[in-house]
Amino acid sequence: MKRILTGLQPSGQITLGNYLGAIKQMATIQNEYESFLFVADLHAITVPQNPDELRANVRSLVGIYLACGVDPAKNIIYVQSDNIYHPALSWILECHTPYGELGRMTQFKDKSKRHESFMAGLLTYPVLMAADIILYDADYVPVGEDQTQHVEFARDLAGRFNNRYGRIFVIPEAKIPENAARIMDLQDPDKKMSKSAENANGVVYLLDDNDTIAKKFKRAVTDSDGEIRFDPENKAGISNLLTIASGLSGISIEEAEAQYAGMPYGKFKNELADLAVSTIGPIRAKYDEIQKSNEIDTVLNRGRDITVEMARKKYEEVARLVGLSR
Repeated sequence: MKRILTGLQPSGQITLGNYLGAIKQMATIQNEYESFLFVADLHAITVPQNPDELRANVRSLVGIYLACGVDPAKNIIYVQSDNIYHPALSWILECHTPYGELGRMTQFKDKSKRHESFMAGLLTYPVLMAADIILYDADYVPVGEDQTQHVEFARDLAGRFNNRYGRIFVIPEAKIPENAARIMDLQDPDKKMSKSAENANGVVYLLDDNDTIAKKFKRAVTDSDGEIRFDPENKAGISNLLTIASGLSGISIEEAEAQYAGMPYGKFKNELADLAVSTIGPIRAKYDEIQKSNEIDTVLNRGRDITVEMARKKYEEVARLVGLSR
């Protein structure tokens, strides 16, 4: 069985966009692959974090994954910082990475522009991301189209290492989910729905209560022509709502367009709010149950024990090849 690996940073609350774009797919493909799922808390600290909030976000993220149907019996779920071999391998890989490659990474250029002062980790974290992937010989890495550069970087780095020392790493492939929805902000539908959005009214969080979810959909930006049709260029707001309807109901965008055609915008948004509540409500209830139990620690302890042993063997092999072992 092929191996698939996914990581998500524990920064901010998980959104409906995260669910429809990534988490929902994980609950589907877990039956098709040997699945590794980790919380990327080391990546989160490339920018300042409140320590207590970061620890809480780690547990919250795992709880949401489990509540969304990610089965701990079918996934090895672990926290990145629980495994010292991630940063250990990253250092060896950094010593095999030209500086210029890191400076050309798109996300580094974007994030460094937003911060007058930034730490070295913001530059080098693609190497850690590569270590996360190739440490476990992952065959596939599910990513959005805006993240493929990082998988290509991991491929190049693994290939360079293999060429120098012999084949030790599997060369991973990016796997762009075929039906992953790209959900936009309800208040600014030209921007992707983001955990870090300045206006919370445009973002539906999976832990929002039912009334808050309904209000956000009712206030969603549309347009003035009154026609429900999918046209992202000219009707960004309505097109985004149709994408959400498709993702929540499991029908195609074309079917959603036909289902809501001719409906007044107000009624369309009300029905979509009800659909979102009927999906998110049970997830939130399951999440509350999980948080009151010891399931999260049980799952993470198992994942830590499995991955530390796997990573140790791979790291020791790499260390021997580069001359670090006695």
